[in-house]
Amino acid sequence: MFRSGLARTGPNGDRLAPLARGGAAVKLATFNINGIKARLEALPAWLDRARPDVVALQEIKSPDAAFPRTLFEDLGWQVETHGQKSFNGVALLSRMPLEDVTRGLPGDDSDEQARWIEATVIGEAGAVRLCGLYLPNGNPVGFDDAGQPEIGGKYGYKLDWMARMRARATELLATEEPVVLAGDYNIIPQAEDAARPEAWAKDALALPESRAAFRRLEHMGYYDAFRLREPGPGHYSFWDYQAGAWERGNGIRIDHLMLSPQAADLLRDAGIDRDARGGEKPSDHTPVWIDLAA
Repeated sequence: MFRSGLARTGPNGDRLAPLARGGAAVKLATFNINGIKARLEALPAWLDRARPDVVALQEIKSPDAAFPRTLFEDLGWQVETHGQKSFNGVALLSRMPLEDVTRGLPGDDSDEQARWIEATVIGEAGAVRLCGLYLPNGNPVGFDDAGQPEIGGKYGYKLDWMARMRARATELLATEEPVVLAGDYNIIPQAEDAARPEAWAKDALALPESRAAFRRLEHMGYYDAFRLREPGPGHYSFWDYQAGAWERGNGIRIDHLMLSPQAADLLRDAGIDRDARGGEKPSDHTPVWIDLAA
């Protein structure tokens, strides 16, 4: 991984090896599986087919003790979870060593929702800090008499959570290390990221305030990995189970991998594994992945 010859420190101040560009690639993916119990066959099948090195999972919908850790460990994966019963929950699966694992997004000790997990992925040539996230949906949104969204309730929580995420992203950016913020952002960044953008005009996923919060990450210096490789429309990562959205091609792109400049320097490829959505008992999301120079 690029940045050869520079002294480096990890998130806890530990010295890490310099990163160097090589011929191989490390494949990182994000995948909202919409319930680990419902995906006990589909997820291992996708892992075997796609062969990622590290996967950030969202919506595992399982407390840590109930996660089927042994199933994945027996397949050669290191498993780190941050779960809760029935809702939310994030996890990391890795074939590479994970160190300095932390759970929970800083900034609000009262927030009990399991939506954030971090770890340093250790490769032969260096390391990258990976954050797996499940950003709040934010719906329903109330509107005042002037048609403006009311910033409160679930929508207020979404925007507050994004402000906390930006604060943590700022801290990580200051390390000048490769950082990947991977997960279900519940944000449609622009009209081109929806098959029917007009249907989302008053949805928390596409409101101007939501998009502005996402843009702040980009203005800080984070890059939308998929858009670095594919600037055109018609690429989606989520199709609702309702109203034949998959069959009609009525999708949206809400799963993203945001890269620090140091991680963007390593980017070799990015894509959306669209076919996974059409498999047996699929999640309503499909995996999004990147290859980083290793």
